[in-house]
Amino acid sequence: MGTLNPNPQSNQLPPGYNLLPLLQSKTIGFYRITVLILTFCSYASFHASRKPPSIVKSVLTNPLNSTSNSADSDSSNGWAPFNEGGERGTHRLGELDLAFLSTYSIGMYFAGHIGDRIDLRYFLTFGMIFSGFSTIFFGLGYWWNIHSLGFFLIVQIVSGLFQSIGWPCVVSVVGNWFGKSKRGLIMGIWNSQMPIGNILGSVLASSVLEFGWGWSFVVPGVFIILVGGLVFLFLVVSPEVAGFESLGDGMEIELNKYEQIQNDRTSTSSSIVLQEENSEKEKEVQCIEANVELHKVDEENEAGLLHTESQYSDSDGVVGAVGFFEAWRLPGVAPYSFCLFFSKLVAYTFLYWLPFYISHTSVAGVHLSHKMAGILSTIFDLGGVVGGISAGYISDKIEARAVTSVLFLLFSIPALILYRIYGSTSMATNICLMFLSGLFVNGPYSLITTAVAADLGTQSSSNGKGNSRALATVTAIIDGTGSIGAALGPLLTGYISTRGWNSVFVMLILSILSAGLFLFRLAKAEVISKMNERKWLWNRISTTQ
Repeated sequence: MGTLNPNPQSNQLPPGYNLLPLLQSKTIGFYRITVLILTFCSYASFHASRKPPSIVKSVLTNPLNSTSNSADSDSSNGWAPFNEGGERGTHRLGELDLAFLSTYSIGMYFAGHIGDRIDLRYFLTFGMIFSGFSTIFFGLGYWWNIHSLGFFLIVQIVSGLFQSIGWPCVVSVVGNWFGKSKRGLIMGIWNSQMPIGNILGSVLASSVLEFGWGWSFVVPGVFIILVGGLVFLFLVVSPEVAGFESLGDGMEIELNKYEQIQNDRTSTSSSIVLQEENSEKEKEVQCIEANVELHKVDEENEAGLLHTESQYSDSDGVVGAVGFFEAWRLPGVAPYSFCLFFSKLVAYTFLYWLPFYISHTSVAGVHLSHKMAGILSTIFDLGGVVGGISAGYISDKIEARAVTSVLFLLFSIPALILYRIYGSTSMATNICLMFLSGLFVNGPYSLITTAVAADLGTQSSSNGKGNSRALATVTAIIDGTGSIGAALGPLLTGYISTRGWNSVFVMLILSILSAGLFLFRLAKAEVISKMNERKWLWNRISTTQ
């Protein structure tokens, strides 16, 4: 348990704590729970505000079935320029997704770099408020009767830049408060804000769709602005801001002692293999390493990609931020980034096109309305909640992030095939297979963007420098690279879907295989490492009997 500084930095606490003094001087557990809740709600609202484009797609194009109770008669016939005949309508919808996601991915790199250097509370609040305004601005096109493609593209470009601020900030804040112990499970649960935000956004956008598609943007936009106000008032970005001398479980105190002993060691290698020695000093080092949850590094650099050795301080003793290119050279960052490129391509294709797919594909011979298609698509996100938590829990148990990710990716292939072939036979079958697809598709996506990113962002750099302030940068690199795939997937779907949905599913399956290939070497190294350490499944079972 961290201890309070005799002179707490209460002047650095957010203004909400000054308005409510009873919230000050609480335990570190109180602040941790508050941080989890606020960051959860924050990123859930980001995802809720991204959902409207997928909900209104079938309304903007020439719909297969129209709702007669629409508030605007023109909207039942589509909305120019997205209702042009032939393939141009869906092509322009894909271009709209590309405009948002391309600037989102580019902005992610800059957001992470900036986030490591300024106050995360201000930066996150700024991104949330202006994301809300940009979402509302898109919806105003309905009442202003705007039919210019350029208007919608510009709004999506600006929205993508503001939305890119969210993820590096929330992951960095959570990483500041939690160590590696059970990080996969904790972040798996916490990361359910993505699918829950998608569900919330689908419900909000679908519930007001009948009053005009503009409302589907205004309501989520107002929601994220309100949550942004709470973040500004109450988010404590690090234990130091709350006046704590150390992180949970005395991690900083243990680290200081660990560094003192490490300075006495003659080894100068940045990647070491701990060996059994009889000296008392070595035993003490091993004990401290266990307390601060620093795992030994495998002889192969790949097997040791998730571990850390020491903290880097400048001449003033202040931990310095790691540069963009140096962060790319951290072990594991590149393969996980490219894996997420393809994994997120698949996930965002479902995010932006699943309601459209459902409304244009009969279920038990019946075509669903736009509203029902949007609500039904939330089943995929419910599966994503279970998948993210399951992937985090499993990766903690077997201590192998890459192996867990590869297993989920492999299981997602038959799930997608079955959903495409048998999803239209009945509503029950559709729901079950959609749930399984969401579980296996979002499992590795969730794991990589949270626990893996946090692990990689707190390891040692290739030159031996520690990088506790690299977390936002590494997170931005991984998720930014993934977001490039996220931009490509919906765009390709807009073009490929005109040739049939079977072609779209073939693209998704090939992307999943590509994602697994990028993690193959890392997974292989993890398997070898765990077998050599006798720490894997059969060894665990034998020791418990």
